[in-house]
Amino acid sequence: MSTLKTTWHHIRRSPFQSFTAILVMIFSFLVISVFIVVNFGLSGVLTYFETKPEITLFIKDGLDTNTIDNIQKDLSSYSGIKEIKYISKDKALEIYKQENKDNPMLTEMVTASILPASFEVTVSNPNTLEQIYQNYAARNDVIDEVIYQKDIINSLLDWTNIIRRTGIAVTLVISFISFFTIFIIVGMKITNRKEEIRISRLLGASHLYVKKPFLLEGLFYGIFGSLIGSIITFSFVIVLRQSINSFFQPVEFISYDTSFYALMLVSEVLLGAFIGLLASWIGAKRYIKF
Repeated sequence: MSTLKTTWHHIRRSPFQSFTAILVMIFSFLVISVFIVVNFGLSGVLTYFETKPEITLFIKDGLDTNTIDNIQKDLSSYSGIKEIKYISKDKALEIYKQENKDNPMLTEMVTASILPASFEVTVSNPNTLEQIYQNYAARNDVIDEVIYQKDIINSLLDWTNIIRRTGIAVTLVISFISFFTIFIIVGMKITNRKEEIRISRLLGASHLYVKKPFLLEGLFYGIFGSLIGSIITFSFVIVLRQSINSFFQPVEFISYDTSFYALMLVSEVLLGAFIGLLASWIGAKRYIKF
């Protein structure tokens, strides 16, 4: 009987144990896949907020052109400045009307005179935003208000770090559970076939020969379980992708790039294969000592 046939025979002879190993691997990679997708989505949201012009300086009314030019020159002296956009009162009114074009009642009584002029600053280094905020928040002579989404960025960064750490911890715990499950099941199957293995060894079979079916069995559990778990997760993600991305607009929370899912699928199957093969190898080494 070939090694593959022997492996398949082992799997069929203990269907409940085999099903348990596969089910644990499927559940493990369901959870791992979810954390990967969420982590990439939050990273995209964080990148969006860090690179957008999310510090706005509203300047006081009545400032002359020279003072406004000096503010702009001072802002341009900071490192990491990508763009400084001056929004005049008339431009602010135009933007306001465009944003509220579907609600005429909000635009009827609004004129350019009641809207403040402002500077919107885009930076490549988020630390520059903090420097600008610290320097201009106290300049009450020329600045009316500074809007800086520091709290949003910091909160998002904290949540992203928490989810990443949680994801890593959960992945390690689940991987260990999967490893331990396959290790125990392979060990039980080896124990049940001790006499067969002993006879094979007495007839001259090598250690590798008697271990190979169990190694392939662990490899099967790892590959099949991780493949099914990943496919189930990515299928749900793709189905819900449109509605999730609509909620997080303009950020693309879930990628539309099919190569992303192909890469993740291959990576997770390789991880599953590694867990299954390592668990079965250690189990075989632990229980086959003759």
